[in-house]
Amino acid sequence: MAQSGRKTEKLDINWERAFDLYLNAIACDNELLWVQATTKLAKLSKHAPEDLLARTIPVLVELLRRIPSTDLSPSIQEAAAHCLKCVACRGEGRLAVLIGESGAIPSLLSLLLHSDGNLRRVLLKCLRNSVTFSVHNREIVVRHGGMEIILNLLNTCSDDLKRYLLEILSALALLREVRRTILISRGVCFLVEAARRGSMVSRCRAAQAIGLLGLVKRARRTLVDSGTFSVLLELLQVGDTSTKVVAANALGVISSHVDYIRPLANAGAIPLYADLLQGTDPMGKEIAEDVFCILAVVEENGVAIVEHLVRILRGDSAEAKAAAADVLWDLAGYKHLPSVVRNSGAIPILVQLLEDQNIDVREKVSGAITQLSYNEADRAALANSGAIPRLVDMLQDESEEMRDNAAEALVNFSEDPSLGDRISDVLNSPSFQNMQERLTQIRASDAYLAASLRHMNTEQLTMDPAALI
Repeated sequence: MAQSGRKTEKLDINWERAFDLYLNAIACDNELLWVQATTKLAKLSKHAPEDLLARTIPVLVELLRRIPSTDLSPSIQEAAAHCLKCVACRGEGRLAVLIGESGAIPSLLSLLLHSDGNLRRVLLKCLRNSVTFSVHNREIVVRHGGMEIILNLLNTCSDDLKRYLLEILSALALLREVRRTILISRGVCFLVEAARRGSMVSRCRAAQAIGLLGLVKRARRTLVDSGTFSVLLELLQVGDTSTKVVAANALGVISSHVDYIRPLANAGAIPLYADLLQGTDPMGKEIAEDVFCILAVVEENGVAIVEHLVRILRGDSAEAKAAAADVLWDLAGYKHLPSVVRNSGAIPILVQLLEDQNIDVREKVSGAITQLSYNEADRAALANSGAIPRLVDMLQDESEEMRDNAAEALVNFSEDPSLGDRISDVLNSPSFQNMQERLTQIRASDAYLAASLRHMNTEQLTMDPAALI
């Protein structure tokens, strides 16, 4: 405990006096004194005022450029790089920006080319911190050929240094030109590895870069062949909330191609997206909904997805139930899935949830029921589950969206010869009549558009719009 107390004890140091002493040490023609003073500065940097550290940066960069005249270990270059590494972490990125503006980046890159052992390790750590805390420094690295240096070192370095290189790569890969270089130079495998190894912050950056690279169609095959699915799915399991969202989004981008829908589902994605749908992050829920809509294009995926949605609907979380109902709302419109939804047992649960206390749940559920009411077999299942009287009651609801959903569903019921007599009591309702009129107009418009398209010839369909002006 005494040791812990010493660690948290505030240092009583006259920092201006300490800075003057450091400058005096550097002014001496004694390389050993330089190393000792700079090493001590690195240790104190976590406590030193930001403005004082900013004044040390030009001094440290100058030391970084000095060629050692002795065989000291560590050398003055190593001591200076280590100190800059420590300084870069301070000031919420401001000091890292100053390090870049001081010209340190080209010196670090130049030293990397001719270094080995512990010096190379310290240089990589310094460069990693510099690009982690400053976007501008990433641009400086690229401008001075640093991307090529990093890729070459990744191909030749020992495994114990690879982590630092991958963490540098993950930061640089957030730049578009770097992603282009990675793709052209066949470095995608390194970006995928960066999402697998290193700190979670770095892995998250790599996942984000993978998602951005996945927007390029020709890159998707390379990403998949490099093992992207397994890496991103692992992040969906072990990452923090923000990392899970980033990984989920990247997977969603790649899975938007029809060739990868089955492989992603077969890799175990559906349960993980179901977990994300039940999470607390709004963006995560939205991504999960979108990906489910993509994966459900394949019927067997749709079956598995609906099973998870039904399980969520039976749960206690109102937010999760609303999200699950929203997905069912979308899936109910898929021509190959109505029987899947019906056979899953979802319809009785949806009908019960029309009386849920949470308005968002009721609105999303009413939307799903409205979509289901367009299918004859689903209408019968809804009626048998007691949907009609609940929908009739909803015509008086305070929510306009719920009144509209209820009216639309009841119009569909009224047009069913086997069910129309059950809603005779609401035929004179203003909400019902307004919706009936709107649907009639929409259907007439759709029919007119379809007829117009049938009469258009190929020349008209391919005509340059500019020719009409």
